[in-house]
Amino acid sequence: MRNGKTLSFLFIFLLATILPAKTYRLYSPNQKLNLQIQIKDIISFSLRHDNIHLLSAAPISITLKEFGQLGKNGEVIRARRKEVNTTIDPVVRQKSSQITNRYNQLRLTFKGNYALTFRVFNSGIAYRWETDIAENITVINEGSTVTFNKQDRIYFPEEKSFMSHNERTYAYLDIQNIAPPRFCSLPVLVDSASGIKILLTETDLEDYPGMWLQGTGTLSLKAIFPAFPLEEKLMRDRDLQVTQRANYIARTRGQRSFPWRILAVANNDRQLITNQLTFLLAKANRIKDPSWIKPGKVAWDWWNFNNIYNVPFKAGVNTDTYKYYIDFASRYGIEYIILDEGWYKLGNLLDINPEIDMEAILAHARKKNVGIILWVVWKTLDDQMQEAMDQFEKWGVKGIKVDFMQRDDQKIVNYYHKVASEAARRKMVVDFHGSYKPSGLHRTYPNVLTCEGVKGLENTKWSNLPDPEHDVTLPFIRMVAGPMDYTPGAMINSQKENFRPIFKRPMSIGTRCHQLAMYVVFESPLQMMCDSPANYLREPECTRFISRIPTVWDQTLVLEARVGDYVVITRKNGLTWYVGAMTDDQGREFTIPLTFLDKGKNYQAEIFQDGINAHRFGNDYRYLKKVVTSTDSLHIKMATGGGWAAILELKN
Repeated sequence: MRNGKTLSFLFIFLLATILPAKTYRLYSPNQKLNLQIQIKDIISFSLRHDNIHLLSAAPISITLKEFGQLGKNGEVIRARRKEVNTTIDPVVRQKSSQITNRYNQLRLTFKGNYALTFRVFNSGIAYRWETDIAENITVINEGSTVTFNKQDRIYFPEEKSFMSHNERTYAYLDIQNIAPPRFCSLPVLVDSASGIKILLTETDLEDYPGMWLQGTGTLSLKAIFPAFPLEEKLMRDRDLQVTQRANYIARTRGQRSFPWRILAVANNDRQLITNQLTFLLAKANRIKDPSWIKPGKVAWDWWNFNNIYNVPFKAGVNTDTYKYYIDFASRYGIEYIILDEGWYKLGNLLDINPEIDMEAILAHARKKNVGIILWVVWKTLDDQMQEAMDQFEKWGVKGIKVDFMQRDDQKIVNYYHKVASEAARRKMVVDFHGSYKPSGLHRTYPNVLTCEGVKGLENTKWSNLPDPEHDVTLPFIRMVAGPMDYTPGAMINSQKENFRPIFKRPMSIGTRCHQLAMYVVFESPLQMMCDSPANYLREPECTRFISRIPTVWDQTLVLEARVGDYVVITRKNGLTWYVGAMTDDQGREFTIPLTFLDKGKNYQAEIFQDGINAHRFGNDYRYLKKVVTSTDSLHIKMATGGGWAAILELKN
């Protein structure tokens, strides 16, 4: 009898192992993307676009100390589908005043109090884990491996450590040639041999570490995460280095959803720039009344080293200099100025530089209707959070620029949320510098107007990067994740052969018009003007032009685009259109039909284009005006490292 029971058990076991996997299919609303989810001994998914195979079976899991590996031999107890087609009006209009939120969803609930939700948009797919466990949980790891096709290549922002500003360039590599321990930060862009682009990133990151990707020496990339920090050592006032990590990545509540894993899919390079998945999948706005949030431009002191001239006072980190910045900002309608490093004695936000009369500066700013933003080291702010923020509120400070976090483990991710909440409570905007990539916080707390996590212009003070090729790569990768504080606006412009990194008298690589175009191309609702007011005052044509370009947009159209080569974008704010074009080290020409303009209306076009000698002298430009209509075209000609920018204003 015992043998019979044993044979029956073996038969059932063998039958279970050879039964086909439970398969679910989920299509995009336009039926182009086909997501296939398989539930067997593991959970995996694959992806096709029409008849093009994009991803092989990608195994996913999440391992908890208390419950083991979720997804292993998973048993689905409920599968619910949903179609959504709505619109969202963002508080801060980074790309557009309305965003279409259309997707098909499948939520699989498993025995064991966990679930997986998949969404398929026309512009990509996303999935996330959910747990419904009463007690707190310890996440040992989250497994995610994506496998691509032969000849697929990747724009790889390689990192050396989890302690990083995430300011990387993008090496264009064969995926299968990236072997451990090589890894990168997000977002990354895969260039499929089929011509389709796949961008990987995440959003709704809260109480959890950020995801990174490691090569495997095959066609696969696997997710890795910084483990929870157990011990830390502070270097100077800002670099809090992890000296010991735990054997888990997060301790968190058991009833929660986890970050969305995003694979954005683009038929062409243009579609990458208008992709909105990181915003759409983030948690909704938590600020009850966000009407006080004011995007705008910022006159910034640090990059230009306060190189002010033709003034009767000694320039530096002092009251007279900042009053001068305020006067400049007021003259051109610039919303803010920043007091960067030096306004307080490092290590104590309440110990103000004796050369700074904060009350006088703030009184002058109020008189001139210019907001003050204060730069702070993140660790000092954390140590003095309540007393410092209360003092800032008492002063009437409009925002803070928080710098040098350099990590995205669970502890630091939670810090971002704390700062965003504390700032919102006091009606302050936030710029996270020295940060990881945007991961949805700018929707949840729309007072977080921008963040760095990008190799931006400040690097030209000490290196030969960023260069024009890097500049025309960013819109297709880093900018897809969210706003980026690149800090444009250099008025000293040099071609590569004449460029020198000079810390105390910096310049940019490329032409003047390359810099001007950044104000249209690069998205940042809090947008810097990095150069000295003295240089801007010497260049009134360019300065008036920059000051008129908004930092938020009602509509965005990408007219021409190729990753790492060129980009031509037009954006609308109100009744006015703005056009920005940038190129890499190759001069280029485009003819742009103006069919996006209202028919039968006349527009005054103000145009900045590379001068005839811009290929050798980057400052050379030509300014012209002309009347155009929707039946006209504009000829764009750019020098090497060049650009082109225009304002098309409706005539009365």
